[in-house]
Amino acid sequence: MPAPRSSVCRRAVVQSPLTRLKEALNRAVTRGLVAVNVAQEVTIPRKVRKAERRAKAEVPPWSVAEVRAFVLAVKDHRLYAPFLLSLRGLRLAEVCGMRWADLDLDRATLAVANTRTLMGNTTVVEKDTKSLAGERSLPLPAPAGEALRSFKDRQAAERLAAGQAYKASGYVLVGDLGAPLEVRRLREEAYKVMAGNALRRVRLYDARARCFTYLANHGVPAHLLARWAGHADARTTKHWYVKPNVEDLRSAADVWSGLTGLPTPVAREM
Repeated sequence: MPAPRSSVCRRAVVQSPLTRLKEALNRAVTRGLVAVNVAQEVTIPRKVRKAERRAKAEVPPWSVAEVRAFVLAVKDHRLYAPFLLSLRGLRLAEVCGMRWADLDLDRATLAVANTRTLMGNTTVVEKDTKSLAGERSLPLPAPAGEALRSFKDRQAAERLAAGQAYKASGYVLVGDLGAPLEVRRLREEAYKVMAGNALRRVRLYDARARCFTYLANHGVPAHLLARWAGHADARTTKHWYVKPNVEDLRSAADVWSGLTGLPTPVAREM
């Protein structure tokens, strides 16, 4: 007799640590810490594996249309420029760690060399980039450059208005009194915009996936995508950040139409 659904769910909760244990032991074998994975021959029921896959299902990144809707929604937001930086493939910690000294607005370039993030949502951690490949110089698209110029002018006006209360920090992402803002604040502001504009709530970090998928769809070579992303290996970028959705596959569907020899119907006017 098949197990009741509730039983399967309970088994999934019990078996999930076994999955993690097997993965951990496999890594230990690879590193030479243990000779054999003693849990390797333990079989996880198929229903449990499927339940785990469903539980791990990721929220798909925004589509191109959703990105454009978000950009339109934040056009007048104080943090418009930092939001644009997050949409061009930078890690949130890189956006938060960026200083005005890292930007050359005249030459339209930026240098990624510093990160600021939170440990346990309380402790600020500032350090170099995630890896040596993460330390990179990137071109600055014209809309982002224009937004950054406006943001810099706005900060100068805020500094003048605040007087001695203003604490100049040199960071790009700061509050109206000059104090640097953290990753959590950037996320919270983004979620407010999403909620206020009926946009699907996604992690702002996942904008990296839409950025690199869009660039890949438009013919940017893998080695340039990796450089842009701050990866030493182009396979990392392609595996984790190039995630075509059904709309991205439309061009492939059009190519398939050529296989059949059937003409593409002309869209009817409504």
